[in-house]
Amino acid sequence: MSLRAKSHPVAGTIAWLASLLMFFPIFWTVLASFKTELGAIATPPELIFTPTLENYTEILSRADYLSFAMNSVVVSFGSTVLALLIAVPAAYAMAFYPTKRTRSTLLWMLSTKMLPSVGVLVPIYLFARNVGLLDTRTGLILMYMLMNLPIVVWMLFTFFKEMPKAIIEACLIDGASQWQTITMILLPLVLPGIASTALLNVILSWNEAFWSLNLTAHDAAPLTAFIASFSAPQGLFWAKLSAASTMAIAPILVFGWFSQRQLVRGLTFGAVK
Repeated sequence: MSLRAKSHPVAGTIAWLASLLMFFPIFWTVLASFKTELGAIATPPELIFTPTLENYTEILSRADYLSFAMNSVVVSFGSTVLALLIAVPAAYAMAFYPTKRTRSTLLWMLSTKMLPSVGVLVPIYLFARNVGLLDTRTGLILMYMLMNLPIVVWMLFTFFKEMPKAIIEACLIDGASQWQTITMILLPLVLPGIASTALLNVILSWNEAFWSLNLTAHDAAPLTAFIASFSAPQGLFWAKLSAASTMAIAPILVFGWFSQRQLVRGLTFGAVK
């Protein structure tokens, strides 16, 4: 038996342990959402208890969950579509027609992610207020698009770089126009990478909390603001907060579960030649 074969059980065990560690907070949140407030903060934790739907009932009576959920859907998918419309041509140009400043441009775009969001909160807040984008879906869509655009461009650039330039040259020699080459040949080939990038952008936008809490109040507030609304000056109500969190992550968790094959396929795109 080769060394590689012998290492498979160890690698599998490590992978399972890592998966359990990442899944445990979700499991514990869902579990706490079915407890009473006293049960949620009990020490030691209650593992055997009588489940209750009281937290969910009270949450639905206090807040319009569907309104928050619709805002999350519109903002997440809207920002993703807008980011792709900008990032696809940008990544294509930098991958197939690089200049001496292409690498510097990519590094500069990535460096914007290193700036703490709170460092630019005041100017962005004032700008959004002056142009009427506070507490609007349009404002959040633009903010999320700009926030995730460097990652989207970098990922698409990597996928485009995996494509042989000979394909483009052959199409042009055969008489295809630049537009036909891109839309009929290149984009279908790189579609798994575009899909995985879009899925990742949706997840990042769905989970974004800082900007949603600072740029919205009621009308455009997404599910991250919905969760925050269940904290109070008297303290945190863990059971209700857990129920709100469960309701907020459930849609994207289901979406990610059904899309996991496409996501993995895209992220491993070009790994095997």
